[in-house]
Amino acid sequence: MDEMEILKQTEEHIKKISSGESSGHDWWHIYRVWKNAIYIGKQENANLFIVQLAALLHDISDWKFNNGDENIGPRLAKGWLEKMQVEKNIILHICEIIKEMSFKGEGVKVKLHTIEGKVVQDADRLDAMGAIGIARGFMFAGNKNLLMHDPSIKPIKITDFKTYSNLKRTTYTQINHFYEKLLLLKDLMNTKTAKKIAEDRHKFMEYFLDRFYKEWEGKI
Repeated sequence: MDEMEILKQTEEHIKKISSGESSGHDWWHIYRVWKNAIYIGKQENANLFIVQLAALLHDISDWKFNNGDENIGPRLAKGWLEKMQVEKNIILHICEIIKEMSFKGEGVKVKLHTIEGKVVQDADRLDAMGAIGIARGFMFAGNKNLLMHDPSIKPIKITDFKTYSNLKRTTYTQINHFYEKLLLLKDLMNTKTAKKIAEDRHKFMEYFLDRFYKEWEGKI
């Protein structure tokens, strides 16, 4: 099977299993990450076949919806890629990207060593920023019955994956999530291309928060 056919069948497979998902991790999130990854990958001279497969499969099953199981995504991706008869070394590369690319706390060091992994991680993180990132964040909070904002609940510094994965509903609000993750992403980008895009999206989130607090207090 040639690369174009593998990508086509993978797109159809992921679209089928992710359409209608309501936490912000739906097909259109995957679609945007895919398109951003292609753009960044071209600028950074990455292997676009690997970049596209990793982008399409990166949320095949997220640990956040599987009791913190970090291996379920790579495991399902591996099974699909084997079915597509993708070369073993490419499968291993893609599974490593999927396992290591998620944000797991401010103090957790990035373990991605290839340009392909860095490209896909950047593309995914960009979709958590700007107007789309704000919208997705509130979708996730609503899906999980989490608070939008409570001034009495302060953001916490998350330095390890255990703390990040065990955030409780009583200590989590979507506004705090800006400080615990979203506003940190600009400085965590890997590639020059993504860093440039992230600057503008970061500024938009700062503007949103300024406006949010003013409206919260009835000042506008």
